[in-house]
Amino acid sequence: MTPIDYIARIAALGAHPGVDAVALVPGTNMRYFTGLGYGLSERPIIAFISRDGLALIVPLLEVLTVRKRADLADARLFTWNDADGFDSAFAAAIDALGLRGGTLGVDGMTMRVTEGLILQRHDPTLRIVPVEHDLIAVRARKTPDEIELMRRAVQIAEVALESVLGEVRPGMTERQIAARLEKSMLDGGADALAFPAHVQIGENADNPHGDSGDRALKEGDCILIDYGCMVGGYPSDITRTVAYGEPGEQFRAIYTAVMGANAAGRAAARPGVSMGAVDRAARAVIEEAGFGDYFTHRTGHGIGLDIHEPIPQIAPNVSDLLQPGMTFTIEPGVYLPGVGGVRIEDNVAITADGLDVLTTLPRELRILG
Repeated sequence: MTPIDYIARIAALGAHPGVDAVALVPGTNMRYFTGLGYGLSERPIIAFISRDGLALIVPLLEVLTVRKRADLADARLFTWNDADGFDSAFAAAIDALGLRGGTLGVDGMTMRVTEGLILQRHDPTLRIVPVEHDLIAVRARKTPDEIELMRRAVQIAEVALESVLGEVRPGMTERQIAARLEKSMLDGGADALAFPAHVQIGENADNPHGDSGDRALKEGDCILIDYGCMVGGYPSDITRTVAYGEPGEQFRAIYTAVMGANAAGRAAARPGVSMGAVDRAARAVIEEAGFGDYFTHRTGHGIGLDIHEPIPQIAPNVSDLLQPGMTFTIEPGVYLPGVGGVRIEDNVAITADGLDVLTTLPRELRILG
């Protein structure tokens, strides 16, 4: 796998127009642009990226993490310790970087009020503007290496589900099935879970974002399973719905509609097509089947270092066009209150001339038992 050129990423972001610098707090943007995997805590850390390169406000105990990186040898550090506090580091950074009275770009979705208030306390004239759309637009077009990490995460998750479905028996609870699935992914080579597995049985599957609980499986139930794992910082996010024993005709009708919607969404997705057009293609199948009122969410979301990324947004009325390298989910669903639901979710990547479907699990109705 090709090493990531963080110097190039820093240089590209440093040239961001209209701001004197971009400030990143710990999280996926800092990790993407600098490779620093700090977590948000009571100790503030900020990476400033400008035309002069990278500068960091960082507590002393984290300095070694930066200094071990040869590619960050030129980073300017403004350090502080727990005894003296961070105020002097903030003031020094603002002055040394020429930010006083300037314009600072931030990711408004992740910059805490805490850091924003500290910055403006030390310079009330500092103008803070949101640039999160531009940051995620860069991240939205994945490299081949990023896509391969996601493909590996999909493969591990798929093997795990196949294994666990063979163990499912009546009387097992949602939590028990979820626990087996999580363990199987970790045993199979995943670095971590992408999120806690959601297993919803029977009528509990009427909630698009339900949790695993104590509902026990019985003959004729549907099982909606939404799960995924991480490899190299990149996730899989897959949903399949199966039945244990012979399901009713209503469930079969819902399943047929959702499977057709998934296929229509995949068929529509290619470079140059609007994101809204992919949503319309999938939604039209469900509406034609008479279940339009029960498809209550978008058809898909971007996926990458964050499980949910805002670009691309496979949703109604989004006119932005799909571009090569964009990765996202296609996950139409139908949820009948008090009855249950069906969702079929795939992970896909736009190629130069079409679509690379990373998921390979069957989409046809699977009946267990």
